[in-house]
Amino acid sequence: MVIDKSLLTGSTTLLILKLLNESDMYGYQMIEELSKKSKNVFELKAGTLYPLLHSLEQKDFLTSYEKTMDNSRVRKYYKITKKGQKYLHEKTEEWRTYSSAVNSILGGVSFAGI
Repeated sequence: MVIDKSLLTGSTTLLILKLLNESDMYGYQMIEELSKKSKNVFELKAGTLYPLLHSLEQKDFLTSYEKTMDNSRVRKYYKITKKGQKYLHEKTEEWRTYSSAVNSILGGVSFAGI
């Protein structure tokens, strides 16, 4: 099933912050992890992710640092800040309230066969 992109747009920031709250990651790693954890529902493109990361960094929700790998390749890692954690907590609570209300309305409705 293909999910309407308008449903995904509002939650992308929350999902990225959640990933980074679990551990520091580099961009491609976030794309892969998000895809894996969502069973391929969230398949971000680099052209979508990097502007979002830049915006979150400007808001002081993340910081970045470079790390040299074993093969001498330098990767840019992102780390959530305290301000980002606070925002994540607030938005997670909002999401729980919203999704609970939607589930209350849709609960018991079967979409099989539609």
